[in-house]
Amino acid sequence: MKAWEATIRKTQQAKKQATNIFGSAHVAHVDDEETEDEIHAAGEVYNAERYLSNGDYYTGQWQDNFPHGFGKYWWTDGCMYVGDWFKGKTMGRGTFSWPSGATYDGEFKSGYMDGEGTYTGPNGDTYRGHWIMNLKHGHGVKEYTNGDIYDGEWCRGLQDGNGKYKWKDGSYYYVGEWKNGTMCDKGTLFFSDGSMYEGEWDEGLPKGNGSFKYADECEYNGNWSKDIEEQDLTFSPCAGCDVEHDPQQVYDVLKDCEISPQDIVTILPSQKKLAIWRSSKGNEPSVRPRRMSVDGRLDGNVDKEFSQMTMSDDNERSMKSRDDTSMLSSEGSPIRIPNIVKKQGETISKGHKNYELMLNLQLGIRHSVGRPGPVPSLDLKASAFNPKEKVWTRFPPEGSKHTPPHQSSEFRWKDYCPLVFRTLRMLFKVDAADYMLSICGNNALRELSSPGKSGSFFYLTHDDRYMIKTIKKTEVKAILRMLSAYYNHFRSFEHTLLTKFYGLHCVKLTGPAQKKVRFIIMGNLFCTDYVIHRRFDLKGSSLGRLTDKPESEIQTTTILKDLDLKFMFRLDKNWIQEFRRQIDRDCDFLEQERIMDYSLLVGLHFRETDVNELGTSIDDSTYRVSDPGGSKLGISMHTRVEKMERKNEMELIGEPTGVCYDVVMFFGIIDILQDYDITKKLEHAYKSFQYDPTSISAVDPRQYSRRFRDFILKVFIEDED
Repeated sequence: MKAWEATIRKTQQAKKQATNIFGSAHVAHVDDEETEDEIHAAGEVYNAERYLSNGDYYTGQWQDNFPHGFGKYWWTDGCMYVGDWFKGKTMGRGTFSWPSGATYDGEFKSGYMDGEGTYTGPNGDTYRGHWIMNLKHGHGVKEYTNGDIYDGEWCRGLQDGNGKYKWKDGSYYYVGEWKNGTMCDKGTLFFSDGSMYEGEWDEGLPKGNGSFKYADECEYNGNWSKDIEEQDLTFSPCAGCDVEHDPQQVYDVLKDCEISPQDIVTILPSQKKLAIWRSSKGNEPSVRPRRMSVDGRLDGNVDKEFSQMTMSDDNERSMKSRDDTSMLSSEGSPIRIPNIVKKQGETISKGHKNYELMLNLQLGIRHSVGRPGPVPSLDLKASAFNPKEKVWTRFPPEGSKHTPPHQSSEFRWKDYCPLVFRTLRMLFKVDAADYMLSICGNNALRELSSPGKSGSFFYLTHDDRYMIKTIKKTEVKAILRMLSAYYNHFRSFEHTLLTKFYGLHCVKLTGPAQKKVRFIIMGNLFCTDYVIHRRFDLKGSSLGRLTDKPESEIQTTTILKDLDLKFMFRLDKNWIQEFRRQIDRDCDFLEQERIMDYSLLVGLHFRETDVNELGTSIDDSTYRVSDPGGSKLGISMHTRVEKMERKNEMELIGEPTGVCYDVVMFFGIIDILQDYDITKKLEHAYKSFQYDPTSISAVDPRQYSRRFRDFILKVFIEDED
């Protein structure tokens, strides 16, 4: 131990920079071994040694009950952090080592590997480059133990952007674009014999327009695909060549050119729990140390007696329900998180009032999507967007030439602008078979009653991927009117937050009523393995925008509104800039299309422990960082929220408190089919006589857009820590 202490002292003299690993959350008082004969003045930095009752050990510089300066923390499981501390937080350089032999040496921020740093895995893989919140993000070089090397851009833990990948034996290397960890878009694959493929890629394989040039100058040009039937290639022989090469050579080579997998880490620095102290002078010596993670979050498994000491009387009374809930706590009020989460909605089984309607819907979609047709081009003609472009199909019970027999009553099915929605599904990379399986498979849909005033019903697919909403005729007219602009908006802006629409249909039931039910099929923003603990529907208005439920009655399915919001949403510098730009673009689009009354739907998953991954590999199936579009704005974003407090209950924006929670966040703009029609104009006129006109939801699209973006851009702020 003496030799180890001597090493620490030498290192202390060599390093004096600032880093951060504790947060400023409330801490319990415990007996420490601060020397009884030495009193330190407030603000004084001195050397200290702390032995914890759980076996952890800290030695280093200390100030006012926190590590401050250079210090070393050793956990009983063999993990160790050596680096600089600043008032209990890491904010600079340090080294974290695992018992497996893995190490990270670099910059830390709020307990995360964040900034420039080098990670060496237990198998010898090494990454040198930039990090954001434990994820490779920015430029970096990854050297694999098998000899492979990647040098290029990363995004949220995956190769994404421009990069070069060289395989171990040097026979092949790729230079070009990457997306979600695979070769994508434009790039060039070089062979050791001088041959090369240059062109378009998709999911790691040549697909699209490209050319393959052999070492002897022979060349294939045209449309490439792994499926030979989809290939359309022209062979250009070199002078004097009488041999026709095989274009499949490039695919055969790629079978041996796999991208090495990402690292798996069982626990991250930000997940480690630390016991923190205050001097025991004048305090109860029996109170146990409270543990918190190195990014400042208190341990969720708090001792019962300590929980009872820190909760208010109201919370003590609510402890009766603790079997069904857990408390996520930092400074300030705890957040009650239900442990038991039921699936939303009522399964539509035989005997349900809408069972036959569900069967009609499934039959119609299977017919529409399964109908053969040419692969659509993304460059659609104007005629495809004509509102008169619709197809009616009759479904008699006995079946017909084009429809199967079924057990439902006869109905008619209408497809609106079928080519446009088929192309949108292709643009959104939706596989037709998977789409039909989600909606039309053996599993029933689940019916949700509308949380809003529209009277619409929502149906969820069994896998939660798609939501089907009943809509009014006016909403059908709205989407058909703006469909061309909507399509072009999605083609232009990859990170648009607007709802994705996959199909627009109508079922006309036979019989005396001749009832018509119109549906739109949308993506479900909360299709994720994460439990969404809080849901917010935000408009930027205050009238009627309060759920007015106590914390104990809020369920995971409760839709909270503007005046229920108690958080500011923190995004890192790169994402906040893109978010602001995209909010402006989307609001401009909706304003031009005369749309109002839309909302930003936000879902939060509170993380009691950080995501158990480095890169994208995860051991705990509760977390799924690999959600489709995991590096897309609004989808599965690992960030923080900061608690805010209002001076009065009708104030939209409160004051930040400095209390932060780690979350996984989802958000998108919903309800984008409301025209500012005569009904809304009358509503605006009527309510303006009774209330402040700026507080009501029904205002003209220009005013609505301005108010909406002003509010949203105030509650979404840059995370500077």
